[in-house]
Amino acid sequence: MRDGLVAGLVAYTLWGILPIYFKLVESVSSTEVLLHRIIWAIPFGALIIHLRRQWPDVAEALKHRQMMLWLTLTAVLIAVNWYVYIVAIQTDRIFQASLGYYINPLIFVVAGVFMFGEKLRGMQTAAVVLAAIGVLVLTFSGGEFPVISLFLGTSFTIYGVVRKRVVIGAMPGLFIETLVLVPVALIWLGWMFGNGQAEFGYAGPGITGLLLLAGPITVVPLLMFAIAAKRLSLTTVGFMQFLAPTLQFGTGIYFGEALTLPRLICFACIWIAVVLFSIDAVRKQNRVRARGL
Repeated sequence: MRDGLVAGLVAYTLWGILPIYFKLVESVSSTEVLLHRIIWAIPFGALIIHLRRQWPDVAEALKHRQMMLWLTLTAVLIAVNWYVYIVAIQTDRIFQASLGYYINPLIFVVAGVFMFGEKLRGMQTAAVVLAAIGVLVLTFSGGEFPVISLFLGTSFTIYGVVRKRVVIGAMPGLFIETLVLVPVALIWLGWMFGNGQAEFGYAGPGITGLLLLAGPITVVPLLMFAIAAKRLSLTTVGFMQFLAPTLQFGTGIYFGEALTLPRLICFACIWIAVVLFSIDAVRKQNRVRARGL
């Protein structure tokens, strides 16, 4: 459990401070940053797969036609999600990115209602209503419809729902997703080099080195999350997932984004919703344990 907690903290902390990385490569176009994230995830991911002896899982998935179709779909979904997130950070909309990952668990709950016929419990309903109120306040009082937040939260929910249909581990799954994307990424990056639009290798060793790090910053948090998910309860992991958007919110303040009153009200509603959501999760786990006894 201790190892799981450490791994979980590392994963969500790295995801939480990810905006700092994208700010450091702000001079590079969002498209090129995305392409490097895909390309350099391959060698680093292959190393992790080798060390964890998961090549049989990868080989089995590559032979499975239906699994590959699902993983191709999730590859497109995660690539689009990554791109919008990078754009959000590089265009000074970190608060919107943070909001997107705060509301993501609530969107998962709503998706469960509409897609799987699940019923909302009392506190879940209150949490969803509060989140909706926060978004409406930001839209009508702040004049800022959080399209990036809703896109990030919704696209990651769809990704998660589809990914649940694929019986494969987190690391082999990510490796195959990037493997699917890498031919397009290489061709696109080659075109950028041919047209003098690429920064890699031309913007100095600092930027080039940072772009090489796009692979580790993608793979390491997921590896840590996979370790945490195996050793911790879902409730504990659920609590920890709010660490990432909280740290992102902090980076937004650090980089000088304006915390206007409508934004503050919106986040206050979201934070209360998170508390209610977490209390409900703990109560559910306690009831499950009681029945188990």
